[in-house]
Amino acid sequence: MDAASSPVVLVTGAAKRIGAAIARHLHANGYAIVLHYRGSEAEAVALRDALEAARSNSTLLLQADLADPDAPEALVARTIERFGRLDGLVNNASAFFPTPIGKTTPAQWQSLFDANVRAPFFLAQAAAPHLRASQGAIVNITDIYGERPLRVHSAYCMSKAALVMMTKSLALELAPDIRVNAVAPGAILWPERDSVDAARQAAIVARTPLARTGTPQDIAEAVHWLLASARFTTGEILHIDGGRLLDG
Repeated sequence: MDAASSPVVLVTGAAKRIGAAIARHLHANGYAIVLHYRGSEAEAVALRDALEAARSNSTLLLQADLADPDAPEALVARTIERFGRLDGLVNNASAFFPTPIGKTTPAQWQSLFDANVRAPFFLAQAAAPHLRASQGAIVNITDIYGERPLRVHSAYCMSKAALVMMTKSLALELAPDIRVNAVAPGAILWPERDSVDAARQAAIVARTPLARTGTPQDIAEAVHWLLASARFTTGEILHIDGGRLLDG
């Protein structure tokens, strides 16, 4: 598939972890990828170079802080300037940190809602005209904790709950031309910050019916299915959690 005919997907937070796995998987399946990153420049450049080595002129690397209100429109505009089309948006970039009641600051609240709610909404709004033209799709990366609480993370859980409702609301608003779905991971990768100790990791796995953690590839495959194959699916939250929500 040549660059001119490749479907184009913008993946936010694509430099590492789950975002990088999504970008690699979509690229391997013929997509041109717009790789957004905020601060992980070395990882983003390395990923861009690896994808370009596999297929030239198939990527665009864009740096932006999604807390900047102008970032969503700028990212979409630069995507269209480079590729002339947009077929998919993956809202993967996220903020995650504890917010104990009594110690949570307005700045922490704002940081979580900027990354997890405001940026995905305004990216979707900016992308919508182009996705409508391509009959494209949006996939939001939510969290099982958008549907059940996690202790000491109230603001995070609330922000992901808002993203769940955004998924359903935009699916209604943007139909029939644009499908909007979400992937809600369970235990895939442990947090880089505020590390989960070995005992808590073991307890989480013990409450997962499939008795293991998932992999970033599991999420990437789900995102690909929602973008490319789920032609009669919109407004759905696909739980990739090993059955963990079943155990409360």
